[in-house]
Amino acid sequence: MADSFDLIVLGGGSGGLAVAVRAARHGARVAMLEPGALGGTCVNVGCVPKKALWYAAQLAQEQRLALDYGFASSPGALDWEHFRQLRQDYIDGIRQRYAARLADAGIQLLAETGRFVAADTVATSSGNELRATQIVIATGARPRRLELPGFELGLVSDDIFALRSLPRRIAVVGGGYIAVEFAGLLRALGSDVTLHVRSRLLSGFDAELVDALEQRMLAQGIAVTHGVQVAGLRRADDGIVLDDAVSGECGPYDAVLWAVGRVPNSERLDLDAAGVRVDDEGHVIVDDWQNSTTPGICAVGDVTGREELTPVAVAAGRNLADRLFGGQPESRLDYENVPSVVFAEPPLARVGLTEAQAQELYGDGLRVYRSRFTPMQWALTGHGSKTIMKLLCAGDDERVVGIHVFGAGADEMLQGFAVAMRMGLRKRDMDSTVAIHPSSAEELVLMS
Repeated sequence: MADSFDLIVLGGGSGGLAVAVRAARHGARVAMLEPGALGGTCVNVGCVPKKALWYAAQLAQEQRLALDYGFASSPGALDWEHFRQLRQDYIDGIRQRYAARLADAGIQLLAETGRFVAADTVATSSGNELRATQIVIATGARPRRLELPGFELGLVSDDIFALRSLPRRIAVVGGGYIAVEFAGLLRALGSDVTLHVRSRLLSGFDAELVDALEQRMLAQGIAVTHGVQVAGLRRADDGIVLDDAVSGECGPYDAVLWAVGRVPNSERLDLDAAGVRVDDEGHVIVDDWQNSTTPGICAVGDVTGREELTPVAVAAGRNLADRLFGGQPESRLDYENVPSVVFAEPPLARVGLTEAQAQELYGDGLRVYRSRFTPMQWALTGHGSKTIMKLLCAGDDERVVGIHVFGAGADEMLQGFAVAMRMGLRKRDMDSTVAIHPSSAEELVLMS
């Protein structure tokens, strides 16, 4: 006989944890199946260890800037093993706190996989069956692997965090978040980096600012090649060689990082047994309320392919739990105006529409404001690195429909503006706001 619950959650990443804990707080009896480490991709091989590396890269750059300011210390290399242990200790602490939170909430955690045997029943890898009126799929995604000769000679993003030393020469294949972020931080830490891109960088971000980011990457010594069609990897006497069907042999490199997208973890769930439909790539198809095509089965996070960002998964999970168990039938995540940051060198942040998207929607009703300036921190030493800001306003009342920032501090300053945009921010609101001086953020309210 199957054990019965109000909710079964498949996956203990950001989305799964959010929906499970919120549902338990509403009084639901919850079971969670997670065969791996709690926290999923974000905590273990994603946002958290990546951001730790980014902080290290920032400190490396600030050491060099300190010399220009007049400090006598010479920049030193990162003690990779010391840093790796600090990072792992931090991650272990997060996992422990998650486990304690689940226990405090009375959630039954099973270190097992699950698969559907019916729309309301999940079989565990140990042979037990669990039944619930509501089941949430939150199994996330993993790095895409290609059927190319020698693919296994390269690394995927998960592998970067297991490295015991910094690669001296590395090729990064891809043009998205992961590719750009790792190219920048590895270069800042001392690697020679070549970024191989099939088409253009960061297709979801504003083209003008992406172009500026690419120019900055080139100035930092990152080699960027476009139009690449990777045919495979092979080992040579002095490293790994990348074969490009367009330009031929590239390298050699000490390491190659594949950053060619992610695929959903859905193929082992036996979704057909529950009648749950997926798209061509395996993403669980959901509506605006996170419902799958089968009543009683929902999905959140990267397995759905919608805005693959940790805060999105968390917000979707909490809203879903409020709707299912918290007496809030209208609760759902609004996917409009989700802020996002690429932790490049420096970061690139956006909320709302790109200029191309806004132009298509509003035509002549669109007004674009821009600001280019050298931040004081850099200007003091004669550096000419520019911060770029763009404000997109639409209609007679100039409602703000997009904000884009490329420069130091972009990741921190955009959060508050994202709140304002969701509340109907107008250009006149920006104009009437007193600036904080001297700061980079003040430029957002001084554009004219």
